Amino acid sequence: QVQLVESGGGLVQTGGSLRLSCAASGRIFSSYVMGWFRQIIGREREFVAAIRWSGNTYYADSVKGRFTISRDNAKNTVYLQMNSLKPEDTAVYSCAARSQTIMSWTPSGYDYWGQGTQVTVSS
Repeated sequence: QVQLVESGGGLVQTGGSLRLSCAASGRIFSSYVMGWFRQIIGREREFVAAIRWSGNTYYADSVKGRFTISRDNAKNTVYLQMNSLKPEDTAVYSCAARSQTIMSWTPSGYDYWGQGTQVTVSS
């Protein structure tokens, strides 16, 4: 079993920055794909970013150039650096782990989820 715990959310003004962390524990392997998704109440969960074991990264068009995903396999931690934040980035951000090496952009492709952390960007 794998446990994921996010931290780093909060309230920030437009144009500000936040760094989210996702600490993984349990039977997790560096080969897993690690992803970040976000969800606004009443809307479907949407893909934000993901990183493969090889270091290859993938981003939603809406965050490309502003967000950066990274991982520290030695610490079993994944990060999401968010810069130039906009009010439309406001959501609950969740970390997810996929027990396959092939990339997936959909929530159903991930096997383990954290509880999420709230990010609120004020205008």
